[in-house]
This record gives sequence, C-alpha cells and structure tokens, in this order.
Amino acid sequence: MNELAEFEIRPARDDDHPALLALSPRLTIGAAPWREPAKFAAAARGWIESSLAVADQDGHAVLVALLGGRVAGLVSLAERRHFTGDLDAYIGELVTDRAVEGRGAGRALLAAADQWATRRGLPRITLETGARNHRARRIYARSGYEEEDIRLSKPV
Repeated sequence: MNELAEFEIRPARDDDHPALLALSPRLTIGAAPWREPAKFAAAARGWIESSLAVADQDGHAVLVALLGGRVAGLVSLAERRHFTGDLDAYIGELVTDRAVEGRGAGRALLAAADQWATRRGLPRITLETGARNHRARRIYARSGYEEEDIRLSKPV
C-alpha cells in the first residue's frame, strides 16, 4: 500500500488553527545553538500565524495533512519572486507531528506542494531550512531539492 495515500491533504480551516499552531515548536529543530530558543520558538509560531492569516489570498495556501481525521502536519505556500526576477513557489513552513514522524506525512505534503505549484504554472519550488536540520535536509534531497544559497554567521 502507498503510505502517502494514508494522508488526506486539504486546505487549512479555521478549526485547524490550534492544532497547527501546536506544531510550531517542531520548527525549531536544527536551530543554530547560538540562537535563543525562546525567541526562535516565538518566531516559528509567528510564521505559522502569518501564513494562516494570508492563506485565502491569491498566491498563498496552507495545506494540512490529516491522518485518521487528526492534524498530522502542514505546508505553507506562497508565490515569491527570486532576486533574478523568476516567480517561484515558496514553502514557508513544512512541519509534521512527532507522532507521525517517518510515516510519510512530510513527503505527502511535499507532493501536494508540487501539485499546487504545477497548477499555478510555477516552474520551481524553493524553501529554507536550518543547516543542522539533517533529517529534513535528507528528505528534501531525496525529493529532488538542491541547495542553492548558504547563509553564514559569526559572532562579533
């Protein structure tokens, strides 16, 4: 059986918001150790809140993965112009519940993101993740994503 078929993917609804916001601490996985955890966690929650606030606007979406009727994860999407002028699909957040880790929710959401971008005629999907988020980076690489930019940081 196709494990991705286990997951129902649909647009986020207002009644999903508490469960989606509860996933925000998982977005701190792979954070640089010099970043304050509480500030990072607050920012991650804000990212989801911001994505949910514009999800119904043209060029934006928040898709939810459900397993047995329960929220298993989300992917937020937006059209975003690259500095070269190309219009890309952009994944703002991709996060899954720890309880479904390794069961294909992330891959199902990535496949749904591909479909969203294709329907909009966008030729490329971009995303960003923490350099230390090794598991996510492996999943992205297996899904065909290639590293394009690298951000460097040092204390002064």
